[in-house]
Amino acid sequence: MKSILLGLVLLLTLTSCTKKSESPEGTVSSQAKQELVVGTDAAYAPFESETADKTVQGFDIDILKAIAEKSGLKLKFVNTPWEGLFSQLQSGDRDILVSAITINDERKKVMDFSEPYFEAVQLIALPASSKITKFDELKNSKIGVQTGTTGDEVSSRLLGKSNPNIKRFEGTPLALQELENGGVDAVVADNGVVNNFLANNPKTFKTISDASFSKEYYGIAVKKGNAELLKKINDGLSAIKADGTYDRIYKIYFGEKKN
Repeated sequence: MKSILLGLVLLLTLTSCTKKSESPEGTVSSQAKQELVVGTDAAYAPFESETADKTVQGFDIDILKAIAEKSGLKLKFVNTPWEGLFSQLQSGDRDILVSAITINDERKKVMDFSEPYFEAVQLIALPASSKITKFDELKNSKIGVQTGTTGDEVSSRLLGKSNPNIKRFEGTPLALQELENGGVDAVVADNGVVNNFLANNPKTFKTISDASFSKEYYGIAVKKGNAELLKKINDGLSAIKADGTYDRIYKIYFGEKKN
């Protein structure tokens, strides 16, 4: 009898193991009962930043947490430098990226994006006394940007990628501090980050936009081909937009949403 019972136990164990292995590695099915690791560069307030005790917070964080609640996902947020963010996703060390990442054709070749969750545009921050009125007047100026961002890309097109007048920083707040100290003549960065910095650090700055700056849209990224996880994220995003959760979070960080 014991031999029969032992055989049944072994059979059930083998069957269980076989079923688990049928779930494709890297899909949300194989990760449903464990934490999904979310990479975010927590130096981009108000979208993501770190508290004194190293807790990651911000608009992106709250939005993804709300999505996870709707979709039954368990998340672990890990502060990840921007320069290594995308490679961490490719290697599988991160399952999801949320970090004010602009959706563009180049990035879509190597990762999949959710539906857009935020509309942004570039702003130019300048000393209040500056006579600059448009972007191409910065051709002979020192421009501060965050490395690898849209601000870096548009400034590189204007001045040339290797131009020493482009001063690259790990974070936009560092670039804005350099503007305050007189080390650069202007900073080009996303409107949400620039406006947040100026609201919390009243300085003698002004901001201007430019007709050459296109609207851009942020998306949540997953590894290329992880359609099941992407669907859960999109379904959750749709749900929080429908029930008013998205608008409530937006208001906390940016005021009333303009439609």
